[in-house]
Amino acid sequence: MTPLHNDTFLRALLKQPVDYTPVWMMRQAGRYLPEYRATRARAGSFLDLCKNTELATEVTIQPLERFDLDAAILFSDILTVPDAMGLGLYFAEGEGPKFTRPLQDEAAIRALAVPDMQKLDYVFAAVASIRRALSGRVPLIGFSGSPFTLACYMVEGGGSKEFRTIKSMLYARPDLLHRILDINAQAVAAYLNAQIDAGAQAVQIFDTWGGALSDAAFQEFSLHYMRQVIGALKREAEGRRVPVIVFTKGGGLWLEALADSGADAVGLDWTCNIAQARARVGDKVALQGNFDPMALFGTAEAVEAEVARILAGFGHGSGHVFNLGHGINQHTDPAQAKVLVDAVHRLSRPYHV
Repeated sequence: MTPLHNDTFLRALLKQPVDYTPVWMMRQAGRYLPEYRATRARAGSFLDLCKNTELATEVTIQPLERFDLDAAILFSDILTVPDAMGLGLYFAEGEGPKFTRPLQDEAAIRALAVPDMQKLDYVFAAVASIRRALSGRVPLIGFSGSPFTLACYMVEGGGSKEFRTIKSMLYARPDLLHRILDINAQAVAAYLNAQIDAGAQAVQIFDTWGGALSDAAFQEFSLHYMRQVIGALKREAEGRRVPVIVFTKGGGLWLEALADSGADAVGLDWTCNIAQARARVGDKVALQGNFDPMALFGTAEAVEAEVARILAGFGHGSGHVFNLGHGINQHTDPAQAKVLVDAVHRLSRPYHV
């Protein structure tokens, strides 16, 4: 593999000295970019785009051609793992992801198994292809959904506002949900390790729906299984540490527990005060975040002011990766994303002298 020309992102995750605060954006390859929309149209469908090595590489690189980002993130979807389990993933126009065979009876849950990773070869081929295309430009992030977040889709059969089906299972048949989560944790660990083997230089666990749980349920049904995943991950490759980021949307009240999960960094959504977050976790982990994606719909001056506020909140020293508090909105003007990235680099330098 080509040596890294810019490892600022990896060093910040490990709280090592950096010259400026690195920045990347969740969903940085996506619908807000006209070039992405053109590539997706060529692919025919979202899933076809994910499974086409050449096109997945192309869309991963697209935002780096526009913005001075410090990391690339694999273009894929968190639901590739349950799809490989045979649940029948499809995307309904205007409705998001759905499964034709959700896990809503005991027999299906008992039959669930860790998938053969060969069914996910298209993901690992994309990782290797992206690494070659990056040629050491910036690090590549691999990712997976958390065991609980994957279970939400697998049990509900798609997205949900109330999570009534999975929460009913959680309280009525916790044994069944634990069975799903244990299989998911094994699968996610194998999946992320295979991404690392293929060339991912850092990995992120997206616990998108962990924040929908009560405090006790979060500890038992989400955090426990993320710890299981993190404990099974390869932490070194190509002679350097592979940092792990854990991101629970709505997880601000569990920062200390997340910092004790074994991860190197904890992602913050926009509801957190980053100064307080840093005080709470100390030097235990790096922090990633936490610009409100909707603030990109303000003026350029407002975007810069918000960047300045977050950087000042974190303060001096390393251990901060600037990011959005969740994915970039599809209606965002790419010019605003450039304002954000450039402002982070320019305004952060005084905090690293």
